[in-house]
Amino acid sequence: MNKKLRIYIAFISLIALLILGVIINIVSGSVDFTLKDLLDVILKNKRLSTLEYNILYKIRIPRIISAILFGGALAISGFLLQTFFKNPIAGPYVLGISSGARLFVGIFILTNINLNIFKMGPLNIFMASLMGSLLAMLFVLLFAKNVDDISALIVVGIMLGYIASAGTNLMITFAEREKIASLTLWSMGSFSGVTWDMVRLSTWIIIPTTILVFALSKPLEGYLLGENYAKSMGINIKAFRIILITLSSILSACVTAFAGPISFVGIAVPHLARLVMKTSKPKVLIPGIFLLGSSFCLLSDYLARTLFSPIELNISTVTSFIGAPIVIWLMVNRRRRR
Repeated sequence: MNKKLRIYIAFISLIALLILGVIINIVSGSVDFTLKDLLDVILKNKRLSTLEYNILYKIRIPRIISAILFGGALAISGFLLQTFFKNPIAGPYVLGISSGARLFVGIFILTNINLNIFKMGPLNIFMASLMGSLLAMLFVLLFAKNVDDISALIVVGIMLGYIASAGTNLMITFAEREKIASLTLWSMGSFSGVTWDMVRLSTWIIIPTTILVFALSKPLEGYLLGENYAKSMGINIKAFRIILITLSSILSACVTAFAGPISFVGIAVPHLARLVMKTSKPKVLIPGIFLLGSSFCLLSDYLARTLFSPIELNISTVTSFIGAPIVIWLMVNRRRRR
């Protein structure tokens, strides 16, 4: 098959998958909507009851938009980290970025700085999460100067994640019950508590950051071909690495701030996108990764809501059950091909 045609088919398939994910998340739940109901609402042939309006516009639509934004952001963040570390299992959850964000959000929730997460503005939550993410990556980069083996750096990231988690657990030991409940609810990971204010702020953070990542497609391609090749293109390697880490941290911090830590999306989706797109060119991969990450989270959220309804699973439970076997399968196949 022609390479361009295959890419076009892949993009059409990913867009169709995203649309399907949006539709099934809108129509399914405690109150069911049919496609005819939605069409009638769009054409203004039907008026929603107060209950239907609140469920559709205040719960489901913000949740769907957040799943699209956060899924894409986590997938792009994982792609940047895998590019930076040249390691297939690098991701915001593995490298301790999510744990660092959790630690700093925990400080704000569990101490007297703020009573609980629900009384904090979305921007405050994001800033706390970003500080934790950047600090975690800063420690990894400091160790990078003394460690030549990239695999060892991954281990460093995992150990920092454990330290951050231990710090959070230490604070929980001495915190009040109400504050512990707030942190536990947040740290389980879910799109259920996302409000329109969070959606608006997330949009202003994630969309420009993703566009900036896409604008870096050419230097990313050069960096993937080797540092010497990148230098020959006039790329300042040190500055470029800082940019990669900063952009990745911003994306993962935004997701962690508003939806809690979510695992395996940043690791599994970039690999799946490469498999689907059959290319390693960032200009093609980046939009494909974003679309697939969005669809992945929409599907995971649908399963989290419906599998054991009315009980709702946390999103990381579902993404781990789906993502972990995918990563194992990809790693085994990769080793066999060598």
